[in-house]
Amino acid sequence: MGKTIISEDLKIAGNVSGSADIDVAGHVGGDVDGKSINILTGGYVSGKVQVTSAHVRGQLAGSLKAETVELHSGADVTADIFAKDLEMHNGAKMKGKLNVSGT
Repeated sequence: MGKTIISEDLKIAGNVSGSADIDVAGHVGGDVDGKSINILTGGYVSGKVQVTSAHVRGQLAGSLKAETVELHSGADVTADIFAKDLEMHNGAKMKGKLNVSGT
């Protein structure tokens, strides 16, 4: 599978779904359903995100459901997170409900 890239100059108002990895440098106002998501620094997602793995360096508002979640330094998350595994780095911000079930 390839990779879907939402560049920094792109704003999507609507849902995004697919079987490829998704890199978000721009803005998505809608739900995201895919294999994995990488919200890059400067990237913003507002909606319900359901993926296998998530790496957040930018902003996320809404909810996130994934097997593995990594919140990197600079991440700004206002969302409920449901995950099997969560890693949160120094400098990451998270506000919302957290449900980590383990393996």
